[in-house]
Amino acid sequence: MKRWRRFWSDERLDRSVRRVLPRSFLVRSLLIVLIPMLITQGIALELFYGNYLRVMSRRLSEGIASEISFSLDLLERYHGRGDRAWLIRQARTRTQLVMEWHPGDHLETLGSTHVVGPMDEDLVHELQTAIAYPFFIDWLRDPHTVFISIQLPDGVLSVDTPRKRLDVGQLWLFVLWALGSSLLLFAIAAIFMRNQVRAIRRLANAAEQFGLGRDIGPIRPEGAREVRQAAIAFNRMQDRIFRFVSQRTAVLAGVSHDLRTPLTRLRLSLAMLPQNGVVDAGLLREDFTDMITDVGEMERMIEGYLSFARGEGAELPVLLDVASLLEDVAASATRAGTTIRSVRCAPGLSFEARPDAMRRMLTNLVENARRLNAAVWLSGYDEGETVVIEIDDDGPGIPAARREEVFRAFASDAQGGTGLGLTIVRDIVRAHGGDVRLATSRMGGLNVRIALPR
Repeated sequence: MKRWRRFWSDERLDRSVRRVLPRSFLVRSLLIVLIPMLITQGIALELFYGNYLRVMSRRLSEGIASEISFSLDLLERYHGRGDRAWLIRQARTRTQLVMEWHPGDHLETLGSTHVVGPMDEDLVHELQTAIAYPFFIDWLRDPHTVFISIQLPDGVLSVDTPRKRLDVGQLWLFVLWALGSSLLLFAIAAIFMRNQVRAIRRLANAAEQFGLGRDIGPIRPEGAREVRQAAIAFNRMQDRIFRFVSQRTAVLAGVSHDLRTPLTRLRLSLAMLPQNGVVDAGLLREDFTDMITDVGEMERMIEGYLSFARGEGAELPVLLDVASLLEDVAASATRAGTTIRSVRCAPGLSFEARPDAMRRMLTNLVENARRLNAAVWLSGYDEGETVVIEIDDDGPGIPAARREEVFRAFASDAQGGTGLGLTIVRDIVRAHGGDVRLATSRMGGLNVRIALPR
């Protein structure tokens, strides 16, 4: 029960997140770039504002407060009129603090006006620590000067402090730099991401057009490596499907053409049967034999086409032992009347394949040799990452000029075949990622070399 509750809560959370997120892949990708960038810039701003800026502001305020405190101590010790004027001139020269004495004045406002940044609070805190008199700080009257007024027992001392001695730097400059750099990086990322998404959109459009039956040709691989690999895989899939469809179309055309001959003979035989009800079994035996032969020929054609059309079906690949596969095919062929001279295979040789499809493919090759009354030699060995199966016979072979032609459907139907045997063989081999090649056998007949990846 707890598992189901957790599952449904996770499902609801996932649906809520999907409703919030944008549907476009481009926008999602840009958000993946933008959000971490803004978080990083915010952390950098906080670290600068919370550490460097505050530490420097506090130290600068400490310096100003110390100079004012020292000046007040001197003014309190030396009361003479000339001494006070001399001290004020020395403060202006040595500390850049412009001091003026206003005897008898009183402050109406205490505290400080406020500006952006920690410097106003730091200066108030340091003055409260350094001096025992009330004061007022005006940050707003002049952008270049901070006006400090200190209430003394017999008057007011005004201290005009250069703002540059308290201001570490304009905070908005750092904020502007952070935002500007983020926008620049985001724009660069958007350009690159748009190029990547364009490749994905082109691939999606090609798949949609291909699904509608339109021949758009191969698409040009572009974008990231994974997108290029997807485009290359799409081109290969498109080529395989076109080849598959063209083969099936050719087979359908060939079946409809080749079935006409036995059907015509059957129609003629039926038309020539006696119509008067008097039937001589001896006279009809030859006609019945011919019709049975025609029906058997049509059955072989239909079975050959169905075997070709079935292809691999829903059969799943498993790890096949090559030696056991060749022994099974040899045993079945021997029962069918084929002469198997030898079966040789490297020990432990195996690969992943669909077992029924591989048996059907090898059986077709052995059956071709049987129709030619030829003996067969089966062998299997490995070449690196490739498993090689060879079928040799001592039959008449196939001339080199016709070895590619015989793989086409109905290219050759000698010896009672349907003309689909070698077409089925290459179709199955290529579906497993391999290839098949014909050559002259060392036994004098045909050598069929099948190379399959492990």
